[in-house]
Amino acid sequence: MKSQKSIDPAVLELLPKAALDGAETVWDRHEAQQPQCGFGSLGVCCRHCVQGPCRIDPFGTGPKKGICGANADTIVARNLLRQVAGGAAAHVDHAYEAVEALELAANGEINYTITDETKLQQIARGFGLEISGKSKAELALEVVEVAYADLANHGNKPVQWLMANAPKERIAVWKSLGILPRNPDREIREAMHQTTMGMDADPVNLVLATAKQGLVDGYSGLKLATDMQDILFGTPTPVVTEANLGVLKEDYVNLIVHGHVPLLSEKIVYWAGKLQEEAILAGAKGILVSGICCTGNEVLMRKGIPLVTNFLAQEIAIVTGAVDTMIVDVQCIMPSLTQVASCYHTEIVTTMPIVKLPGATHVPFTLESADETAQEIVRKAITSYGRRDSKKIKIPNYKRKIMAGFSVEAIIGALSAVDPDQPLKPLVDNIVNGNILGVVATVGCNNVKVTQDFMHVELVKELVKNNVLVVATGCSAHALAKAGLMNSEGTETYAGEGLKAVLCAIGQAAGLGAPLPPVLHMGSCVDNSRIGDLVTAIAAYLNVDTSLLPVAASAPELQHEKALSIGTWAVTMGLTTHLGVVPPVLGSKAVTELLTNGLTDVIGGKFYVETDPLKAAQGLLEDIRAKRKKLGLPN
Repeated sequence: MKSQKSIDPAVLELLPKAALDGAETVWDRHEAQQPQCGFGSLGVCCRHCVQGPCRIDPFGTGPKKGICGANADTIVARNLLRQVAGGAAAHVDHAYEAVEALELAANGEINYTITDETKLQQIARGFGLEISGKSKAELALEVVEVAYADLANHGNKPVQWLMANAPKERIAVWKSLGILPRNPDREIREAMHQTTMGMDADPVNLVLATAKQGLVDGYSGLKLATDMQDILFGTPTPVVTEANLGVLKEDYVNLIVHGHVPLLSEKIVYWAGKLQEEAILAGAKGILVSGICCTGNEVLMRKGIPLVTNFLAQEIAIVTGAVDTMIVDVQCIMPSLTQVASCYHTEIVTTMPIVKLPGATHVPFTLESADETAQEIVRKAITSYGRRDSKKIKIPNYKRKIMAGFSVEAIIGALSAVDPDQPLKPLVDNIVNGNILGVVATVGCNNVKVTQDFMHVELVKELVKNNVLVVATGCSAHALAKAGLMNSEGTETYAGEGLKAVLCAIGQAAGLGAPLPPVLHMGSCVDNSRIGDLVTAIAAYLNVDTSLLPVAASAPELQHEKALSIGTWAVTMGLTTHLGVVPPVLGSKAVTELLTNGLTDVIGGKFYVETDPLKAAQGLLEDIRAKRKKLGLPN
């Protein structure tokens, strides 16, 4: 399928235009990189000291050890640990900014408010904090203190955010393996130290350290970020909007938010609403905000903002010629955006001190000046609208209706319409009786090595056909939304009879007048923590370990270090975790065997690598059926 660049018809329509306009794309650069380095692809290139780089020949008669004596097993394991630590660092940094924002908001120092007091109280109770007699600001500061205590922990006490939220059976497993994380910053620092020249050379010990980084990511990154953002901006509830490049409007100021942090994008959405009249005076019909990647998912989930596209087509959005300003914050932002934008009138605006692009306009964002910054950026977009070249505008007429906003609370709310006293019971009962065979979470990125969205869409179509309920986040959610798998029509078209019956019943009971979609959009990449919470709740209801549940995960088109860290966390939760792109570990048979088989005996989960979506679906179905059999459930 790689002969085709994308299965998205909007992207395919615009690629020839990009070539005519002189806009180089990610696909052009991928082609120019061929053949890519085989040593790097196998994970057997080491650049950790200045004696190197060293390359190991895992197949022929070339070197079997680096200059220091490190062999392929050591080099592959060290490289993997560093990658997963990098992903964890990205999410912990994201979470830290959200904690900081909540603290300043609670102190009245910035113009953000505590939106979800119920979520705040729920989190506070989880830490044993007294609720009564306290204002929401006072309670928020106590919750912030708990979060900061994890980041300031100088002893061996495990991360409190993990201890309060993780399944107790899992905690016991992690403790027995010595991988319970302490201060997340300390663990990331230690991983960097552990992988320097002259340090750990034991691949088993390095893989266990990698598992610890997965836990850092899962609880001090994903879970902490989601909790803080829900308190500040509200826990998502179901919303209906549209997805794909067709959401752009030629007669509107088109302003795209791109990145991962909602602290700025929430303000952009607010001020875009306030400054509509200025856009009308400039000749537009109004201002349209839409989103790319996880910043897009954040404002979709809470504000119903439409999705433009996912990671791999971020340049293609600009090729429409209709994007006036693209605002970026952090993560997954291609440096090439400014080169593509130079072919059009589009202004790229960077906002964060650690993300600057040559050729972009930098408007510094701080929490204290968030409103002023947002107003300035929205007005830049209005000004940019006046510089359009109408001859360069082409908006593909492709978009799909989507239903999103499925936080755990929203899912339980829908289930409560069926059973108010035990809202999880309808879901669990239908898993037990086989109407729902199991649950699979699809997460993560696009990867230019494979046809854009193909793995996501074909894998999920096969799963839902076989009565598997799919929950999705990140760019996987974008792909499935664009393919029509996140609306009621998708249930009628793709869902197996058992799954369809359940989704119809819940949709009717919840007053939707239509089935729930076969794929539930649970949010951004940090919102993978919502999937963890759902799995934890189901396991607690059944009183079993999460590793026994008919539940699996998949990163069909992973590319970012964050996807590896999320996947590692899923494995520590005891889940079989599918990877649709081969990670750089095949240079070590020992490490590959450990990741895909050996971990199961000690941690309950494993990685499963399969690049064909239909074969991958069958592998996941076999895993789910095997777990059902162990639980004594019918197949």
